[in-house]
Amino acid sequence: MDHRRLALVPPRYGSDVVGGAETLLREAGAGLAARGWQVDVLTTCARDHFTWANEYPPGEHHDGDLRVVRFPVVRDTSGADRARVEGMLARGEKPGLADQEAWLNDGLRVPELFHHLLDTAEQYRAIVVAPYLFWTTLACGLVAPERTIAAPCLHDEPHARLDVFEPLLSGVGGMWMQTEPELDLLASIATPPARVEVVGEGVPVPDGYDPDRFRARHGLGDRRFVLCGGRREGAKGWEELLRGWARAVRRNELELDLVTFGVGDVHAPEDLADRVHDLGFVSEADRDDAMAAADAYVQPSVMESFSRMIMEAWLAGTPVIGNGRGAVVRWHCERSGAGLLYDDDAELEQCLRYVAEAPDDAATLAKPGRDYVLDRYTWPAALDRMESTIERWFPA
Repeated sequence: MDHRRLALVPPRYGSDVVGGAETLLREAGAGLAARGWQVDVLTTCARDHFTWANEYPPGEHHDGDLRVVRFPVVRDTSGADRARVEGMLARGEKPGLADQEAWLNDGLRVPELFHHLLDTAEQYRAIVVAPYLFWTTLACGLVAPERTIAAPCLHDEPHARLDVFEPLLSGVGGMWMQTEPELDLLASIATPPARVEVVGEGVPVPDGYDPDRFRARHGLGDRRFVLCGGRREGAKGWEELLRGWARAVRRNELELDLVTFGVGDVHAPEDLADRVHDLGFVSEADRDDAMAAADAYVQPSVMESFSRMIMEAWLAGTPVIGNGRGAVVRWHCERSGAGLLYDDDAELEQCLRYVAEAPDDAATLAKPGRDYVLDRYTWPAALDRMESTIERWFPA
């Protein structure tokens, strides 16, 4: 074993990959490598989490100081078992263990990655897997559980309560949690392992912002807008946000457009299509400028374990409108005092009206947010916590 060698196992990896857990491991890996750790990223050739198509070439590559080894995804099943179990979960039914195993194996599988780790696991001081929901995490997390750290990125969803995940959530050598609400959720659905710690994560702090550059680049002129980024899909509340925003704009004739970036289809309402601006995938600089240009950032997702986007908004001095049904988003907004919360379309309408009609008050509301992030979620502090757990949990 090399006492300064780590393996990170995300289901996807790359600067053009959109996903909170993937970003967490990519930035943590770069930070740990800069501190002298030898970091291997063992991942797939996939970029898109809907198709799982093998878009990156397999084999060994390098991303800065990180050694990246990619393995092809195998999808040789019909998807019928997965669809059947998803239907059961949607109806509130609990599938049996055999159904759960069929569901897990009726999607992406990466047998070459699993066998590679079987052969090399003993070389690593620690193996870090994330997030809990994917075949790569469960299969690789149980290869050498005694020196595996899981960063589950838990959401309060039926999948987290499936029996098939219990060995991962209870039996690994350690667990990195991102927030206290995520830790509370873990304790409510599983018997946590003996070693669990809230390490959080870091959010890079931009050197500056240029909102005028963003407006000029995307032809927005002086139009006022709220912003939403990331994965545009039902699980992240995108359709609910579109519906609620459209309702508020129609009822109040709000001069408040909706700007969005990320992955997934947008499906803007026909009568408001010119008020919804889909930027697709944007650079980090463009994202930061967008945060500064927005009147507010809207976080419609309740499936959050950290919610990095609201941290980026607060760093830019922008207020957050958050879905209060999500424990993590509510926790951040209440602790920081820099956000507004809504539980339904009517409350979202009130928040949007406030931002549109009282912009100065909304800007004042956002001010505590930047200090909240800087005091708690910088990468130097997060890396200190991560290194401390590795040293304590797996002594050299």
